[in-house]
Amino acid sequence: MLPSYFKKELNIKNPENFLLISGPCVVESKQVIFKTCEALKKLSEKYKLPFIFKSSFIKANRTSTSSFRTLGIDESLNILAMAKKEFDVPILTDIHSELDAELASEVADVLQIPAFLCRQTELLEAAGETGKIVNIKKGQFMAPADMIFQAKKVEATGNKKILLTERGTTFGYNNLVVDMRSLVIMKKSGYPVIFDATHSVQMPSGNKGVSGGNPEFIAPLSRAAAAVGVDGFFIETHPDPKKALSDADSMLKLDKMESLLKELISVHKLNFKS
Repeated sequence: MLPSYFKKELNIKNPENFLLISGPCVVESKQVIFKTCEALKKLSEKYKLPFIFKSSFIKANRTSTSSFRTLGIDESLNILAMAKKEFDVPILTDIHSELDAELASEVADVLQIPAFLCRQTELLEAAGETGKIVNIKKGQFMAPADMIFQAKKVEATGNKKILLTERGTTFGYNNLVVDMRSLVIMKKSGYPVIFDATHSVQMPSGNKGVSGGNPEFIAPLSRAAAAVGVDGFFIETHPDPKKALSDADSMLKLDKMESLLKELISVHKLNFKS
């Protein structure tokens, strides 16, 4: 069951169900954000899932300087604020600096620490000091047991509203592997553990200057994580991933989201009963 602060601060109902964090990788247009958020909100209500809408207002970690980064900080945050109001959903977005934490906290309910930055003490402290929920992604280079030390950096600010997210571990060049043991290990921290189903199938920098991916593995890896007993799923999705401006090869097509959620709910129920 999700901690009480989710229900209190995010107005989330049915906290006994797994949490869904989902949306396009980056804010690329109001049209994409609104279309995706509306569809996800309907699915979350239909299946009674706690839901947080996710999209990055800026992408600092890009393979190439030619890769899309942002529409503009003010414009992107404004689009997220409009979606939050229109669909009455909590918002999660990435931050990459102490200044980002201050800016994003004016709109976002959850601040996400990207995997490559999960050891950056000042960034974790800045996120914690906002009082917002902080989602720390496990670095591709990190042992799962070491994530407790990153959580303690946020805790030191007096903020214990923390999520830990698994997104795969570097396995040779341009490849990631998910060790399901890490989900069990991170749960020992006492914090909710989220499985990032789409970044886990990413092939970093593996496609001529951009990251590739193997989206056909999203479903089987997610089912395995549900069987382990994770508290939620992070699933980037887009109406037409091939046209997406970021993570086009690893996002789940929006019209496939419902069938995946139905599978995960079935596995989750079995795990919960056991």
